[in-house]
Amino acid sequence: ATQQLARGNTIAMVIVALVSPVLGAISDVSASKKRFLAGFTLLGALACVAMFRIQEGDAALASTLFIVSLIGGSGCMVFYEGLLPHIASREEMDRVSTAPYAIGYLGGGLLVALNLLWIQRPELFGFDSTTTAARASFVSVGVWWILFAIPIFRRVREPARQLEADETPDQSAVRVAFRRMRETIRELRGYRNAFLMLVAFLIYNDGIQTIIKMATAYGKELGIGDSVLIAAVVLVQFMGVPFAFAFGRLAGKIGAKPAVFLGLSMYAVISVLGYFMRTPTHFIILAALVGMVQGGTQALSRSLFASMIPLHKSGEFFGFYSVFEKFAGIFGPLLFYLAIEATGSSRSAILSIIVFFFIGAGLLWRVDVRAGQDMARRREQELLKAH
Repeated sequence: ATQQLARGNTIAMVIVALVSPVLGAISDVSASKKRFLAGFTLLGALACVAMFRIQEGDAALASTLFIVSLIGGSGCMVFYEGLLPHIASREEMDRVSTAPYAIGYLGGGLLVALNLLWIQRPELFGFDSTTTAARASFVSVGVWWILFAIPIFRRVREPARQLEADETPDQSAVRVAFRRMRETIRELRGYRNAFLMLVAFLIYNDGIQTIIKMATAYGKELGIGDSVLIAAVVLVQFMGVPFAFAFGRLAGKIGAKPAVFLGLSMYAVISVLGYFMRTPTHFIILAALVGMVQGGTQALSRSLFASMIPLHKSGEFFGFYSVFEKFAGIFGPLLFYLAIEATGSSRSAILSIIVFFFIGAGLLWRVDVRAGQDMARRREQELLKAH
């Protein structure tokens, strides 16, 4: 089961990594970030609703719907994150990036808590069994997803289309998007610090994503009961609320980059403690530690990158950000798969994750945030002068 989960994660991440830059660039050229966001939202949410049909032994159906829902969720983030530089000034970026993580943890935590009640006491909610309650939980995820996506479509404006000097409104959006991608790939060295940030993020986020995606499977392998595993997921959600806000305030005082270093240090400690984990109490303690740093570290990484890219290419750059993020979701689960194949245990894999945090932190140390921000602002000014 752990191998199938790892394989499903890998397949979904590869697909999203391949299409993200192209669709991100098209969304910039055609001013269609919200339309793409709506499409991936429906794809992911409907796949979750369809999970109600999964019965015992339906491994192929479960894997397929899991992959589709993950493509929907991961695809959403490309366009959602591409809106960030358009709705927040550079001074607001860290706060505006961390606050949604906190609110997201609250929303996710409330739904998981409700689902946990369904599963533990199905008769109180009119379900005939724990299995039916678990299947109905997936339906609630899809409905919740669509319901709370409505405000962004009603209240957030689509960023205006901004063409470069050699582009005209009558050109094909797809053709222009591919040309922009080729130019951006060539220009990435000109955005040295943004590119270095991407590479650092690729490496340390590999460790973060592996812990997020494989933690419950790892706990299950060690014999920890379902009720403890679900309770740990709920704990991570609710711990994430105050600590995501706290990371935003901390970044305002010491800067986003030092705050990310603090989060990576904690993740290194989590990797070591995970290797020695034996009891349900240990798992709950690790869940609390993850909840303290997960949202803040990822949100500040996003805002750091957003501050070093030009506004008119935000969708495209976040498409590349998504590629690096998704490849970060490939190597860790793949490492788990191979470690289980070779040793029959995940302990060696959980300890090896610490390497991702050390190497990623070393590369992040070399990122000159101020120089990267100045470069992005110069490119924006050049575009304005050209028009």
